[in-house]
Amino acid sequence: METATSQQTAEALRYLYAKVPSKLHQPVIGIICGSGLNGLADALLPEPRFGIPYTDIPHFSPCTVHGHAGKLLFGIFEPEALPVVLMVGRVHFYEGHSFQSITFPVRLMKRLGVETIIVTNASGGLNEDYAVGDLVVLNDHINLAGLAGIHPLRGPNADDFGVRFPALSDAYDLDLRRRAHHLWKELNRDAGNTRRLQEGTYAFVGGPSYETRAECRMLRRLGADVVGMSTVPEIIVARHCDMRVLAISLVTNKALLEAGPQGNDIQIQSSSRQDLTRTIEKGKANHDEVLDAGEKAAREVQVRRGCSNQFVAG
Repeated sequence: METATSQQTAEALRYLYAKVPSKLHQPVIGIICGSGLNGLADALLPEPRFGIPYTDIPHFSPCTVHGHAGKLLFGIFEPEALPVVLMVGRVHFYEGHSFQSITFPVRLMKRLGVETIIVTNASGGLNEDYAVGDLVVLNDHINLAGLAGIHPLRGPNADDFGVRFPALSDAYDLDLRRRAHHLWKELNRDAGNTRRLQEGTYAFVGGPSYETRAECRMLRRLGADVVGMSTVPEIIVARHCDMRVLAISLVTNKALLEAGPQGNDIQIQSSSRQDLTRTIEKGKANHDEVLDAGEKAAREVQVRRGCSNQFVAG
């Protein structure tokens, strides 16, 4: 069945082929850069590379979030001359886009020839053992929106991309996760890097508000290790397209799991308004801190030269 999505990706593909240098036409890896992680683009060779704003690509939704550059970048990883395409910044459901719109770039990557997609994001740490700055290889997710019927595959199935009822029990490629852990050990064996690589479950929430204390406790009890406002719709569509998926989350803040102070507490009753503000705002998340943590990680933890080919070898 040819759907509107199929027609739109075909139009966008024709536009890109007319603009992008032919030597960059067939990327085999697609990378989605999350909040503050635009610096991952620095892992590409200076030449050849070609960037194009999302707003120039037919049917591509604009990105309105601070810290997301909003461009599609084609380039080469050395030394294997591996062609790749990067989304330097993503579009989100909370910006007002539909799930079909925010996952359109994944389907376009499939049409470009991408076989493996690496998805990165910034997240709040729910697991008490995680620290700010840790990287988390995702091995599962909790899709609250999807369980309620808000799903990127809702509607007529695009048969030319995938089956009507895809399984997601194998969404996070085990071989890629194994390679990620192996490469992390190799790259950091003598580097003295204190940043840790964890593995866990991601909870997808709609945003844009950060979660309440009670919501964080609920998600943790459901089995989530990190929580964020992206990634899962993209992964669902990538698996529908039979693409291999590696997802890595950067813990940029610790979620508040403890209950907040109560207004009838004796100590609270005798506190000044200034003290009350400090008490209730302790540990509160904000977007600037998320971006700062992401930018620092992008500088320290880039796709290293000569490593990208190991994700698709074999």
